[in-house]
Amino acid sequence: MSELIEVLTKDGSYSLRSVFFQENFHSLLGALEETKSKFTATSDLQRFKGKSLSVLDICFGLGYNSASLLNELIKQKSYLNLYALEIDKKPLEYSLRNESFLKLWDPKVKRIFKSLYCNDYFEDQFFKCSFLWGDARKKINIIPPSIKFDLIYLDGFSPQKCPQVWTIEFLSKVTEKLKPQGYLITYSSSAAVRKTLRNFGLEIFTIKPSFNNKTLWSQGTVAISKFHKNKLKANFNFEKLSLMEEEHLLTKASIPYRDKDLNLNKDDIIKKRLDEQLLSNLLSTNKWREKWGMTKLSSRVRFK
Repeated sequence: MSELIEVLTKDGSYSLRSVFFQENFHSLLGALEETKSKFTATSDLQRFKGKSLSVLDICFGLGYNSASLLNELIKQKSYLNLYALEIDKKPLEYSLRNESFLKLWDPKVKRIFKSLYCNDYFEDQFFKCSFLWGDARKKINIIPPSIKFDLIYLDGFSPQKCPQVWTIEFLSKVTEKLKPQGYLITYSSSAAVRKTLRNFGLEIFTIKPSFNNKTLWSQGTVAISKFHKNKLKANFNFEKLSLMEEEHLLTKASIPYRDKDLNLNKDDIIKKRLDEQLLSNLLSTNKWREKWGMTKLSSRVRFK
């Protein structure tokens, strides 16, 4: 799809940078650290020990999120039905060639990834994994309507770089795939994304910064479908939005991305949103930042 440049992150794990999107796949603080703190730990996989779960990985990329998921489920002997969506095969090609990446996981993860790359499929007594290559906006429709997911990972490039997977219309399709009490997990703290998910009736939580990231106020978002507080197991990785974050949802940053027929390009989606923001009477994002003393922003925390 585009030229990719190898990036060594601070925790010693490798990532890539997309020349086309002008953005890294992961935080420079660490690809592995980001996966574990934002996705794996937040998923609370111990809930599924010895049980079955279904997971949808949107924007699979290099495969860190699915690899970490599989690695944990191998240890606890859980049963998994996994669907992965990705438009570009190059990142997975890179992962399968990178010994440093492969050594992070149980050897079975390599076998699964190789089968997904060559055959778009893997199955054994524990795991059933399917790969759908192409535009996620179209490929999500191939997943049988009867299949609902306990976990959905949404890890595309940021809304301002790749708005196609952050629009009202696409997020509607995504949330329809969640089971009751299912988690949608993303690194994005975008007000537009959070407000859209809340408007769909999901309960919104913020992923708490890890001890290594004390300067950040959020590491992302967890949205829970048909939320029932009495059924929510204690999870120390996420919490209710702070007052600052709630006020963020009252600014122009909360105006959503729109793609009515799910076929617009990046520039058209962004232009439609900018036009809507110009006409809006909502508080400007800069005013919100001034009030809360916001300074330099992380490369993987998206506000607008």
